Amino acid sequence: MARLTGARPAAAWRWGCAAASLLLLLSVQAAQKADLSGDTTAATINHSLTLLQRLQELLQNGNGSDSVLRVRSAASDEAKVFHTHQLLLSLQSEVFESLLRNQSVVTLHEPPETAALFDKFIRYLYCGGVSILLHQAIPLHQLASKYRVWGLQRGVAEYMRSHLASESSQGHVVGWYHYAVRVGDAALQESCLQFLAWNLSAVLGSAEWGSVSVELLLLLLERSDLVLHSELELYTAVEGWLSRRQPEAPVAERVLRAIRYPMIAPSQLFRLQAQSAVLARHRGAVQDLLFQAFQFHAASPLHFAKYFDVNCSMFLPRNYLAPSWGSQWVITNPARDDRSTSFQTQLGPSSHDAGKRVTWNVLFSPRWLPVSLRPVYSDSVSGAIQPVRIEDGRPRLVITPAMSSPDFAGVTFQKTVLVGVRQQGRVLVKHAYSFHQSSDEAPDFLAQADLQKRTSEYLIDNSLHLHIIIKPVYHALIKVKK
Repeated sequence: MARLTGARPAAAWRWGCAAASLLLLLSVQAAQKADLSGDTTAATINHSLTLLQRLQELLQNGNGSDSVLRVRSAASDEAKVFHTHQLLLSLQSEVFESLLRNQSVVTLHEPPETAALFDKFIRYLYCGGVSILLHQAIPLHQLASKYRVWGLQRGVAEYMRSHLASESSQGHVVGWYHYAVRVGDAALQESCLQFLAWNLSAVLGSAEWGSVSVELLLLLLERSDLVLHSELELYTAVEGWLSRRQPEAPVAERVLRAIRYPMIAPSQLFRLQAQSAVLARHRGAVQDLLFQAFQFHAASPLHFAKYFDVNCSMFLPRNYLAPSWGSQWVITNPARDDRSTSFQTQLGPSSHDAGKRVTWNVLFSPRWLPVSLRPVYSDSVSGAIQPVRIEDGRPRLVITPAMSSPDFAGVTFQKTVLVGVRQQGRVLVKHAYSFHQSSDEAPDFLAQADLQKRTSEYLIDNSLHLHIIIKPVYHALIKVKK
C-alpha cells in the first residue's frame, strides 16, 4: 500500500520547489530542441533523469505536499493515502484540477481492481511512465479515462493493440474486445475482432472461448475471413459454447443458422444429426438448412444454381486450413532468389466435385521491380544503365491455375494468402491478402516487409511462413421457375 507522508514546509517554498522543477524540465526540453549548428562550442546539458528521480522522491516522501488523496475501495476498510502536489496533478488531469481547486483533501471511491493500481497511476502523473502487465491494462485504461489523462489512455490502448498475441493463462483478447465495446474504442474493437478472426482456431481451444458474448459470437459467424481448419471445427466449438451458456431458444437458433452447413461433408452432417444433442434440440430451426445442404452435395452445382441462390454467405467458404483447400509453403531464406511451388485443391465444396482437382502454380519473387524502377538506358552516358538497388524491389506472389477445364463453368476462385509470424513465442496470422480469380497477383504483398533483414518480424527462423487458400465460389447461371 502506498502511504506517503512527510514534512510540510511553507506554502511559498512548496510552490517554489514545484515551479523550479517545472522550469528545469522546460529548460532541458528547450535545450534539446535548440539549433546547435554553426557553433562548435555548443552542447546539451541533460539532467532529465535526475529530475524524474527527484519528482518521484517528491511523491514517495511527500515533501512539499499541498494536497491529499484518500482512495477508498469496497474491498478494504483502510484507505490508501497519497500526499501529492496540486500543480503536478493539475498539469496532467483537468479532473484533478477541478477537484483540488477549493479543497486540499479529496476522498476518491474506486473499484478494487482500479484501487489496486492507483499508486501506478499517480506515479505516471509525476514521472510520465508506467510498467504494465496484461491483466492491468483495463483498470489502468479505466483510471486514465475517468481522470482524463489522455496520454496514458492512448498509451494503454496502444499497448493493448500491440499485445493481442501475448499468451496468458485465461486469455485476454475477448475481454479486451468487450471492454472496447463498452468504452467505444472503435480502433481497439476492430483490432481485437480481426485478431480473433485470423487466429480463431487458437481461440476455440482456449479458456476465453467460453467468455465470448452472444454479440461477439454472431459477429464472428458472419465473417468469411475466419481462419480455422474446417466448418466442422467451428460447429463443434459453437456446440460447446451453446452447451455451456444455455442461451434462450431464439439466440441458440440464430447461432446455429449462422453455420455454413454446405461446407460440411454429407457423412459428417449425418453424424451430427445422429449424435449432436444441440442439433437434436433445435432441429426444427435448422432443418431447412440441413436439407438444402444435402441437396447441394447431391446435385451438380450447375443444376443446383438454377434453383437456389448460391451468391450468399451460406455457400461461400471461409479460410479453411484443411489440405483440400490449399497448402502451407515455408520459404527458407526468402531474400535469396525466386521460388516456385505447385499444389492441388478440390474444384469445389460440393461432393459432386469431390473427385475433381485443380492444380495451382505459385511464383514468389523477393525483389520484383515495378516498371518505373526497372533498368533503362540513359541518353546522357552512352550505353550506361541506371543503377538499381536491391532494396528498390518488393516481394511478389503470383498464383495461377495450371489448367483450364469446362469443369470451371460456374465456378470462380478467390485466393487468400496468410502470413504467419512469431509473436510473443506463438506463431499467428499477421496478414491476410485476398484477391479474385481475375487477378493472378496479391496486391501490395508484404509491401512493408524487409525480408533482407534476418531479424525481420515477418520471418520465423529466417523463413517466410505462408498458407495459400483457394476458395471456390459458385455462381448462378440460369434461373428457372421452381
